[in-house]
Amino acid sequence: MTKFQLGRVVAPPALEAIEASGQEPSFFLDRHIQGDWGWVDDFDKRANDQALIDGDRLLSVYLTLKSVRIWIITEAADDDGKRAVTTILLPHEY
Repeated sequence: MTKFQLGRVVAPPALEAIEASGQEPSFFLDRHIQGDWGWVDDFDKRANDQALIDGDRLLSVYLTLKSVRIWIITEAADDDGKRAVTTILLPHEY
């Protein structure tokens, strides 16, 4: 079940890492919008769960099949509750 809208999806160099692992970005995006936050700590899990209610930023962390860590960040919602952009990135890009 989708818990929020992604908005526009941006995937700079992380896309290459995902494709190099033989995976598709949609695999990770599907997990993200279903509230499977991946490898985040308990603090970030609670923050994400609260962000579903109050519209703050959402963060998920996943590992590709080649053990490359990727982050997916969906920016905070606007005044209408819409999220404008989701970025897939490598941690060093943040």
